[in-house]
Amino acid sequence: MAVASISYVTTTTTTVIAIRCPNYNIHQKKNKFGFCSQRNSQFSSINNGKTSTTLSIITCSASNKPSSSSPSPISSTAKIRSEVLSPFRSVRMFFYLAFIASGALGGLIATTQLIAALTNSSRAPIVPNILEGLGIDIGAVAIFAFLYSRESSAKNAQLARLAREESLSNLKLRVDEKKVISVNDLRGIARLVICAGPAPFIAESFKLSQPFTQGLLDRGVLVVPFVTDGELPSFEYEESEEMKDITTKRKRLWQLVPVYVSEWSKWLDEQKKLAGVSPESPVYLSLRMDGRVRGSGVGYPPWNAFVAQLPPIKGMWTGLLDGMDGRVL
Repeated sequence: MAVASISYVTTTTTTVIAIRCPNYNIHQKKNKFGFCSQRNSQFSSINNGKTSTTLSIITCSASNKPSSSSPSPISSTAKIRSEVLSPFRSVRMFFYLAFIASGALGGLIATTQLIAALTNSSRAPIVPNILEGLGIDIGAVAIFAFLYSRESSAKNAQLARLAREESLSNLKLRVDEKKVISVNDLRGIARLVICAGPAPFIAESFKLSQPFTQGLLDRGVLVVPFVTDGELPSFEYEESEEMKDITTKRKRLWQLVPVYVSEWSKWLDEQKKLAGVSPESPVYLSLRMDGRVRGSGVGYPPWNAFVAQLPPIKGMWTGLLDGMDGRVL
């Protein structure tokens, strides 16, 4: 597992924030938790000697806790949520099984009657009627077996999705150096956007989000940058007086840092595998206010689409428009 934190060093003009979260086990220790070390290096850029930039490097270490490649087990909570979301599914599946059993029994009886009729020439006239009944029974069994199979597949897919959402809700995030929370703690408070990819992808996503900072914050969006190559993405903030307000908002938008990197990697790998996406592809995932996945894709997050589609979290419609987060994937 890995622990990451982020620190800001205010300078004359620009602050560069760099996060280092390798996805490898570094310290072979027997304790459960990882450790995080920080080192700061300062350098000056060439701008008539007036601009100074600070590079803050946070290096994450990981424990040797093994990560299982097997899928997450379905918990009782996920099963209960599935029943709540589809309350009549069990009833339908029961009736499908009953119809299958009834059709199979009728087909068995019709088969014995057909054998008896074929061995007795005096009963030959009723063979067409027996064949008609047998065909109806076989057709009924086939139809209800198909319906049951489709319902069962939908149930399994829903349980798997709910299990992944439950696993996501248990993942940890660092808000600051002293506070670590779970994704579940942000349900009903924020809409998370997870950006996962190499350091250049994270840095470019950071730049592309700048024009939409205020709109994203008004809609409760917070970004979780997850670096997959162990490099150092740099976040540059202008600390001039006229940019002070926007810099504060951008730091708030990008303040979250994943904790225990191996668990995040495992969850994202499962998502990519189910979506048929290459493990090396940079992706984004957007979550609803209730913590469920509402959208995902390969490449940079569509910040403009988030601002256009999501309702603000404040105002006279607060709470009433939460259902407009979008359909669940």
